[in-house]
Amino acid sequence: METNGAKFTPVLLGSDFNVYGMARSFYDLYHEPVQAFASIQLAPTRYTKIVNLELIPGFDEDPVWIETMRKLKERYANHPEPVILIGCGDGYAELISKHKAELEDVFICPYVDYDLLRQLNNKESFYKVCDKYGLPYPHTRIITKAEATGDAPIEQPFGYPVALKPANSVEWLDVHFEGRKKAFRIQSEAEFKDIVHKIYTNGYTSDLILQDFIPGDDSNMRVVNAYVDQDHHVKMMCLGHPLLEDCAPSAIGNYVAIIPEYNETIYHDIQNFLEAIDFTGYANFDMKYDVRDHSFKLFEINLRQGRSSFFVTLNGYNLADWVVKDYVKHSLKDAPTVYGNQDEQQHALWLGVPVKVFKRYTRENADKERALKLIAAGQYGTTYRYQPDLSLKRRLLIKWMEHNYTVNFKKYFAENKG
Repeated sequence: METNGAKFTPVLLGSDFNVYGMARSFYDLYHEPVQAFASIQLAPTRYTKIVNLELIPGFDEDPVWIETMRKLKERYANHPEPVILIGCGDGYAELISKHKAELEDVFICPYVDYDLLRQLNNKESFYKVCDKYGLPYPHTRIITKAEATGDAPIEQPFGYPVALKPANSVEWLDVHFEGRKKAFRIQSEAEFKDIVHKIYTNGYTSDLILQDFIPGDDSNMRVVNAYVDQDHHVKMMCLGHPLLEDCAPSAIGNYVAIIPEYNETIYHDIQNFLEAIDFTGYANFDMKYDVRDHSFKLFEINLRQGRSSFFVTLNGYNLADWVVKDYVKHSLKDAPTVYGNQDEQQHALWLGVPVKVFKRYTRENADKERALKLIAAGQYGTTYRYQPDLSLKRRLLIKWMEHNYTVNFKKYFAENKG
């Protein structure tokens, strides 16, 4: 790829919606397909001309990952232009950070050092960092494996419902059992004991995060995507207001409808935090508004773009462009920070489900009315439906994916989100 006479090569890791969204962002700018590597083929990157995907069994974990990356270093070593390595999942971001010192003689690795990544990736230690910098988060109690598998009952200081989630999101990817969810909203003591037992008898070893459940539906959530340059200065922030989340057990917490929003206080607090910890690269924050004390409480930070982060590109802040400006054009150094979504006339609704699903399941409120007006005006889009990439096979794939969303909402919405 080439920009202003300077050539570069982006390499994406993964095959999910995040990969397709990043590839689409690059394709919008440079009209060339992006090379990607992954361990398995996922639906979002099937039948596409904008992603050249190479599958390598076991590539999502060491030792296969680093052994493969050493071979890829040889492949790219003679490239005269910069080669930018972008991990599009928690595991890939962690692997890049872990091996950054070995990789960065060939690859540009826009990630924090491994010690900081481990501190931020683990929700338990992340909340300690939040304490240090005065960022609010839900009242929390840590449950260890030793405590959960011991004879004494677990003290549960919050009323029901209560939220339960793994502290180690990377380890959680390899834990499977019937009823597994990304996060649990638990309604009773019996359910609490049953779920904790299942978690630790199915291979999970790290701590659990037990939290006071913040009242309110999906529309109380907020999501921030940011880019921080190699000098640790925040250069772009884009705030989204989710209106609907996925209700399938394996996907709870994934947004499927986001409307752009501007909030100076959120931008100020997140920027100060990222710059204080010397962050670099992409960051994604999830938070929820608590009506009880009128604050936005942080749930987590992802050290990558969010799964739904194409909403940033959709609203005019092309996600791929920031890393190119930083490492190829070198044009960010003196550039002011961009605080997204100040002009409401430019707003666009991002959807991860068909319009009919959004209309049926999103709670009635003023924000939904604003979203419906954007739909009526044609100011909306998805990550996966991209006009230059709609072959017959891809159209059929999209139809199948949208059918599955419709079925899942009928099946799970009342149980998990109703």
